Amino acid sequence: MRETGILLSLSSLPGGYGAGDMGAEAMAFVDFLSEAGVKVWQLLPLGPTGYGNSPYQPDSSQAGDPMYISLAGLLSEGLLSELPPPLAAGSRVDFEAVRAFRAPWLRRAFEGFQPGGDYEAFARQPWVQDYAVFRSFKMLHNGACWIDWPQAYRDWPKTRDPSLIAPLEAEIRFQCFLQYQFARQWRRLRDYAHEKGVKLLGDMPFYVGLDSVEVWAGRDNFLLEQDGRPSFVAGVPPDYFSETGQRWGNPIYNWEKLQKDGYQFWIDRIGYSQKLFDVLRIDHFRAFDTFWKIPSSCPTAVEGAWIEAPGYAVLDTLYETLPGLQLVAEDLGDLRPEVLTLRDHYHLPGMKVLEFTVDLAGKRARDTSPDKTRQIVYTGTHDNATVVEWYESLTIPQRRKLRRYLKERGAVGGQVYQRMVRLALKSKAELAVIPAQDVLGLGREARMNLPGTVGAPNWQWRLKDFEALKKAMKPLARAIRETKRA
Repeated sequence: MRETGILLSLSSLPGGYGAGDMGAEAMAFVDFLSEAGVKVWQLLPLGPTGYGNSPYQPDSSQAGDPMYISLAGLLSEGLLSELPPPLAAGSRVDFEAVRAFRAPWLRRAFEGFQPGGDYEAFARQPWVQDYAVFRSFKMLHNGACWIDWPQAYRDWPKTRDPSLIAPLEAEIRFQCFLQYQFARQWRRLRDYAHEKGVKLLGDMPFYVGLDSVEVWAGRDNFLLEQDGRPSFVAGVPPDYFSETGQRWGNPIYNWEKLQKDGYQFWIDRIGYSQKLFDVLRIDHFRAFDTFWKIPSSCPTAVEGAWIEAPGYAVLDTLYETLPGLQLVAEDLGDLRPEVLTLRDHYHLPGMKVLEFTVDLAGKRARDTSPDKTRQIVYTGTHDNATVVEWYESLTIPQRRKLRRYLKERGAVGGQVYQRMVRLALKSKAELAVIPAQDVLGLGREARMNLPGTVGAPNWQWRLKDFEALKKAMKPLARAIRETKRA
C-alpha cells in the first residue's frame, strides 16, 4: 500500500506554553492527518535534549523529555488544581525558557502525586533508576557534564554507594515521576493515533551523546580514556554539507565489548523504542557498515578513518530478539556499495530526498535516483532547506528546468513547492513523507536544522497555531486521493 506521512517534531506543535507537548494539540494534529488520509506521523527523537538542544544529542535513549509533558494532562489527572496563564504565541521554541516556566508546575504536580503499584513497577526498571540518579547528580553539580563531577559521583554506576543518593532521594523520585508521566501521556497519544489509523515513525540516532546516562553508566561500551573523555569521536568527513566535515563529538562504540555482551546495549535501545513507535528510522545507518573514527584531539572531522562495524551481527541479533521490528535505513550521502547491500539484505526501506536527486546541472533536469517501491521519498528532511528555500537558491535557468521537469512528470497545478509535493506523492515509493514546512510552503525562516552548526535557530521552529495548516491540508488531501495514496 502506498501511504503518505508528515514530518513534524513534537516540539513544533502549537500550544500555550512555549513548545508542543503531548496534549490536545498533538491529538488535534493526529485528527488533521487522519482526515487528510495521511497514515504516518514522523517525529524527531523525543529524548531530553543536550548540547545545542539537538534531539540527536539526548542524554538518554530511553527517557522522554519532560518538556513534552502536557500540563493540561496533569490537570485532568488531578495532579494540578489550576493551569498557568498561557504564554504569548511564537514561531520559535526558547528551550531554556520553556523548561524554566514548566519546572515549578511539574514539581507542584509531583507534590500531589500518590504513587501506586503501576508507578512503583515502572520506577523499578533499571534504566529509570539509573536515569533518575544521573539527572539528580547533574542537578547537584549545576548541570556539569558527568566527566567533570567528583570521582565518587563519576564512579557511582560501579560502586552504587548508597550514601551518595540518600540525600537526593526526593529528587530521584521526582525524576522517576517525570518519566512515568511521560510514558503515560505518550501511551495515550500513541493509542489515539492508532485509533485514527495513524502510525508513528520514530527516529533513533546511531550514536549517544558523551554526557548521557548510557556513557556514564556503561563506560566499557565506549572507547574512553581513564577520566571518561573519549579517545575517538564520531562524525563524517567533508561532504555536501561541510568542507571540514561534521565532528559530532559522540564517543565511538567499543564493538568488541558489545559483542561479548550479545549486543544487549542495542537490544535495550531499539527494544524500548519499538514500544514507542510502529516504525523506527536509524539515523546514520551507514555506521552499521563503516563509521568515521576521528581522534578526539582533532578540532574538525577532516582527519579520521573509515572502520568496519559488525552490522550483520547486530541486526541479526535485533531481528532474532525483537519480533515485529520494523526499521528504516537513513542511507543518504556518498555510500560505499556494501552499505546498500547491508540495507537490502534485511529488506529495509531507504530514503530518497527530491532536493538531492533532481539534477539541474545539465541541459535538462533528470532524476539521479531510481524510483522504486521499497523506499521512502521525501521532498526534504529536517537537515536540509525547505522546498521554497531550495527553489529560491536556484538560478533562473535552473528554476526553468525544474518547472519543465515537474510538468513532464505530471506534477502540475499550484506553486512549485506544491508541485514538488505532488511529485513525491506520484512516486512508486511505499511511503512519501512531506515535512510540515513544505506542506505550508514556508521558506528559510522555517528551516529546522543546518548541519555543522550548533545552537539557535536550529531546532526552534514551531507553528504559532493550526490555521494555516488546516488550509494547507485540504489541497494535500486532494493530491493524496488523486495519486491513490488514500
